[in-house]
Amino acid sequence: MYHRSMTIAKQVQLGKGPLADSAASALAPMFAALADPIRLRLFDLVRRAGVDGICSCDLTEPLDRSQPTISHHLKVLREAGLVESRRDGTWIWYSIAPRALDAVSQFIQR
Repeated sequence: MYHRSMTIAKQVQLGKGPLADSAASALAPMFAALADPIRLRLFDLVRRAGVDGICSCDLTEPLDRSQPTISHHLKVLREAGLVESRRDGTWIWYSIAPRALDAVSQFIQR
């Protein structure tokens, strides 16, 4: 039923050891926030906007969601440390939190 190579036990390389509890605790909220499809799409739009960021008002149409829904999901991303916000008059602009990308990137490349 299984291919022969699948039945042979393989050893996992643990040269660097498992992820430390503190690192896992820091990364978990980021991955939890990104686990929602709308938030993942929002994060992608904000990431693609570059360092200048994007106004929250420009995020409703591409995702076909109401402003309160977008605001809620952006709040979750901000609380997870994935995006930063700045106020410009009555508008709020969002950009990616650079340290968040560094932390996630280092984990994936670990």
